[in-house]
Formats: sequence, structure tokens, C-alpha cells
Amino acid sequence: MAFINIKKPGVVEQQVQAIAEPLIDSLGLELVHIECAIHNRQKFVRVYMDKPEGVALDDCVAVSRELGDLIDIHIGDIGPYRLEVSSPGPNRPLKTKADFIRFQGERIKVETHEVMEGRKKFTGILEKANDDSVTISVDGRSFDISGTNIMRVILAGQ
Repeated sequence: MAFINIKKPGVVEQQVQAIAEPLIDSLGLELVHIECAIHNRQKFVRVYMDKPEGVALDDCVAVSRELGDLIDIHIGDIGPYRLEVSSPGPNRPLKTKADFIRFQGERIKVETHEVMEGRKKFTGILEKANDDSVTISVDGRSFDISGTNIMRVILAGQ
């Protein structure tokens, strides 16, 4: 169940996720996000993963080697592509309810679909999340933001 109202993944992203998720889980990692993009006429498949102590280069190498072979075998019509495997970095997206629970108390940036009190961007501390909203504290003031109004949420770092 998607917690917030984000764009649905495309067919290739769904196919890659079906292959990548079991592999990444088996290595003790969490699949965060998959994106497929074309840049300068070259197709990129980007896989972002995480773990509590952070992703190491060895984790990326292990996933990249196995996942590339699995994609080649199971997604025959993907064509030529460049696979990039990495951590999501300091601006990790939050998408699921579990993400919001895990990062409660952390600094986040929220972008909404609709204007709330004259703004669409909020940066503050994630206070809580429930089944249909997120509460964020911005400069000592709490904002309850409906999950359906959330366009994007990322960790904001310090």
C-alpha cells in the first residue's frame, strides 16, 4: 500500500522491482526506489537501496552484478541499458507508512499538491504518521498533512 499519492511506477520499473526486491532483501538491504530514465539517448535503470548502518560500496557491487544478470534473463525486451545501484543519499524519499514510522523525529521536507496556509513546501521534524496523514513540526508549529495531498517527502538532513 502506497502511503502517499505518488506517481505509479511504469512497466519496466515494476518488472525490475519484482526481480530486485527478493535479491536486495536476501542481502539484508531495503529497496527504496527504482527509476528508469533516458538521458542522451541512453537508458538508465537506477536502483536505490538502504540499510540502517548505511550502504557500503561492496553492497552496491554485489547487487549490481547479480541484478544485471537477472534483468538480462527475465526482462528480454528492455534493450541496452546502464544499471546504477546506490544508496538514496541524504535526501532519501519516504513513501510507505513504515518509512514514516522509521524516520519519526527526523528532519524532513514535504511538498504538497495543494496550497496549505499559503505554501506548498514544509521543512521540519516528522512528529507522527497515521493511516491517512503526517504531522510535521515547522518552527514550533504543527501541520497535519493528508497523505493524499503529499506529492513528495524526503529526508532533509541537518
